[in-house]
Amino acid sequence: MKRILSSLLLVAAAVSMTTTAVAETPEEKGLAIAKEAKARNTGWGDSQADMTMILRDKGGNEAERIVKVKSLEVKGDGDKGLSVFEQPRDVEGTAFLNYSHIEGNDDQWLFLPALKRVKRISSSNKSGPWMGSEFAYEDLSSFEVEKYDYKFLRDDELNGEKMFVVEMVPTYNNSGYSKTIAWIDQEHYRVHRIEFFDQKNDKLKELNMSEFKQYLDKYWRAHRQEMENVQTGKSTTIIWKDYEFNVGLSEDDFNKSSLKRAR
Repeated sequence: MKRILSSLLLVAAAVSMTTTAVAETPEEKGLAIAKEAKARNTGWGDSQADMTMILRDKGGNEAERIVKVKSLEVKGDGDKGLSVFEQPRDVEGTAFLNYSHIEGNDDQWLFLPALKRVKRISSSNKSGPWMGSEFAYEDLSSFEVEKYDYKFLRDDELNGEKMFVVEMVPTYNNSGYSKTIAWIDQEHYRVHRIEFFDQKNDKLKELNMSEFKQYLDKYWRAHRQEMENVQTGKSTTIIWKDYEFNVGLSEDDFNKSSLKRAR
């Protein structure tokens, strides 16, 4: 009887180990981490914040821009975002509207006050720089799990915190990246670092995020973002302040036809 019981326990243990191994492939673990990160940042509704963007060239010369940013969650689709430039005078009134989508290409428009017209950003141009910064147009879209293939690479530590390191390969058309690698903390599933690789699979940029603050007892936002282009030596720093949530924004605040009146 003992021998039979021992055999049954060994079989059960083997089945358990096999099931765990199947569920923990690098691809499945990477996808599970991405889904958890998305789930923890769902349900915030709408928000607005002020952004200071500092552009630096290779020589360290700086240019500063002040931007008002509004965001809206959309049920069953990606988020909508509106960025309106307030300073300096040469970009004042410039407005950028982004409709992220769960699948397929995002829709993006730019209002240029000097030309008094709304320009649609084509899918083939979304790898280009956004308003002279080191952020590309595609970097401004909301994170949607379905737009990438995933692979868990390793556990790591960054700034004293335990991290998951996950490779993400874009599955949408016209991306400027062959892949990105993200460092996601294991406690709150916040993204702390992203490395971007160009189509030659060479490292192109590195984004580091810090000064996290929590809102509505659930949602974390990084108040400082540092994007460095390692190939050109240029960089962009974004500093956030005055975050507000549930301010009553609606679809009407993200209407393409109202871009010219955006303030």
